[in-house]
Amino acid sequence: MTETKANRNIVYLDNPDHYSFADYNNSQPAAGELSLLFSGEGKPIGGHFIGPAVHNYYLVHTVMSGRGTFEIAGVQYECAQGDTFIIFPNELFTYRADENEPWHYMWVAFKGHLAEHLLLTLGFSPAQPVVHADDMHHLSALYSQIRGTLETTPFPELADLEASGLLRVLLKELGLLNATNLAAANSPAAMPDISRQIKQAIRWLSYQYAQPVSIEDLSRSLGYHRTHLSKMFKQATGISPMQFLLKVRMERARELLYGQNHLSIDQVASSVGYPDALYFSKQFRKTFGCSPSEYRLQYRGR
Repeated sequence: MTETKANRNIVYLDNPDHYSFADYNNSQPAAGELSLLFSGEGKPIGGHFIGPAVHNYYLVHTVMSGRGTFEIAGVQYECAQGDTFIIFPNELFTYRADENEPWHYMWVAFKGHLAEHLLLTLGFSPAQPVVHADDMHHLSALYSQIRGTLETTPFPELADLEASGLLRVLLKELGLLNATNLAAANSPAAMPDISRQIKQAIRWLSYQYAQPVSIEDLSRSLGYHRTHLSKMFKQATGISPMQFLLKVRMERARELLYGQNHLSIDQVASSVGYPDALYFSKQFRKTFGCSPSEYRLQYRGR
């Protein structure tokens, strides 16, 4: 059953795969660095599974009770009460409820051009996707507050503002729980100089994407030859600096195109660092398979 009201789209699922299921969608997620999409709670039956699959957003699950398995990047994790596991975009994953003691979990999904960098800073990655909490009361309360905000706030924009703030607090709490990995990820003593510089480059590209960007100038400012920096950047992120910049710009452009604004295509192009709107449109089509105008029409049609 789907219930739709002024500021919410709440899906209640009643089928043989779940004892209970409720998903609370954010009807007006703000475009930006961190955008909350939906949050929910479910109690699947024993053996219920999702995957192998790939998402295009981040999805965080916290196990309230029971147990199950989670697999990502070819590694399987046994998860039980107190464990939180994170699904990363474009990473093949599977998760399955235990046959005899199926889990009850809560979740939240989000995206944004700084989401990847934020999780890496907190010590999370596809290679380190799980963290444990002995006391889940605070986490459970935050999930409940997020869902309550999406359900009851009469103004969608205000619901998004509050829920996004709660998401940041939730991620902060998970970062604190992940203290060992967090310290390892950010300790100057434990981190080679090039790794610190790569993190700085990621930060700079993520924030300065709207400015004229020269990888040559960036490399020089960090004290490395462009070829060496590009090689190390790709080892750390899987893509080159220019591909990373393109990814950030295209995601931001997509957010602006489906946002509640009246920006022209020229204005969107300029906002993400492309003074030439025609070149921007070519890059957008190459990335998403349609022009910016077509994308906007498709989104508004939906």
